[in-house]
Amino acid sequence: MTKPLIGIGSDVLREEGERDRAFVYTTYVDSLRRAGAVPVLIPPQPENAAELIDDLDGILLAGGEDCDPAAYGEARHPSVEPMDPRRQVNDLTLARAARERGIPTLGICLGVQVMNVAAGGTLIQDISSSIDTDIDHASEPADRHRHEVLIESGTHLAGILGARELDVNSSHHQAIGRVADALRVTAHAPDGVVEGLEDPAHPFYVGVQWHPEDMVRDESASALFGAFVEAARKYSEQKKKASTEMSPLAAARPE
Repeated sequence: MTKPLIGIGSDVLREEGERDRAFVYTTYVDSLRRAGAVPVLIPPQPENAAELIDDLDGILLAGGEDCDPAAYGEARHPSVEPMDPRRQVNDLTLARAARERGIPTLGICLGVQVMNVAAGGTLIQDISSSIDTDIDHASEPADRHRHEVLIESGTHLAGILGARELDVNSSHHQAIGRVADALRVTAHAPDGVVEGLEDPAHPFYVGVQWHPEDMVRDESASALFGAFVEAARKYSEQKKKASTEMSPLAAARPE
């Protein structure tokens, strides 16, 4: 069985006196490998995004810094630390192209926020100054606190996880604001913060606010990455079948 090729939108590291670097955290790579995929990095190149995803079977939109609120028409809150603009344009382009073409896509933390913004939604720029909550959503990545999320029944996410409640980690100070018209909420925290989105018209366009790549021992994380990779595998098979049927040799075969 051929392993699906899944692209991960890379981040950009800028350090004074050093050359810029495109990178992803190995936890994303390892999670995809364990699930049976071949991960590849997608450095920022939005002008090539539409072309390069034709050769991919899935897209992973990873976590990172904040989305610049100019992307959804708002002024910047003082707490916002925007991601590198090259990454933002690249991720938004990948999210739109993958959704339009039906390519399996998994968004994680910043990734689910990018999915919402790419589809026309907005973000809560700073949870602590906008929502009265006892949940520590913005715990440090080195010591992520955990909290409960409630999974909406009848969603793709609910079918993948097979549960209505889940204990997840948390490390985000921003959250989904106005949900894009084409997307639906799949999970939320007890304080109402949106924890998951999906496109119900898409084979697999799923995003979560937590970090399953850092929940290696949790069955829910294995189930989510497993379902994503399986969707990518099916997409790959469909592409190969369509390519074979359109080839000159196939067209020349007698009935």
